[in-house]
Amino acid sequence: MRKVFLGFAVLVLAAVVVQFYLAAVGAFDTAPNDEAFDAHAILGTVILLLAVLATIMAAVAKLGGRLIGMTAGIAGLVLLQSLIRVLADALSDSGDTSSTAGTLVFGLHALNGLAILGLSARVLAEARRPVATQQPPVAA
Repeated sequence: MRKVFLGFAVLVLAAVVVQFYLAAVGAFDTAPNDEAFDAHAILGTVILLLAVLATIMAAVAKLGGRLIGMTAGIAGLVLLQSLIRVLADALSDSGDTSSTAGTLVFGLHALNGLAILGLSARVLAEARRPVATQQPPVAA
């Protein structure tokens, strides 16, 4: 089960790296903003699904509360990404123009993305760590 979790951890981190690439592609695309970020939005949903499945796998494999919590944290941060976008849109003017407040709030989307990247890398590092075996005390 630990190897299956490790596979999920690799997939999550790889997807997050691709997500940054897709964000850059969308930012420099000549298509209208919403269309330019379609792949980015779809992959965000996939990352959420992978993070939830990885959390379930960590719990089933009994990998410890810390690793389960960190993996669930990835899912939580991905959900926060959507909340940041909704809040930024709510603070923006009607139409395609952004207000200063909306732009400043949406900047948190990138910072939160970095937090997701860091936490995903940490989860993978923990998943790769060898399992500590309990040795019975030696009688003297």
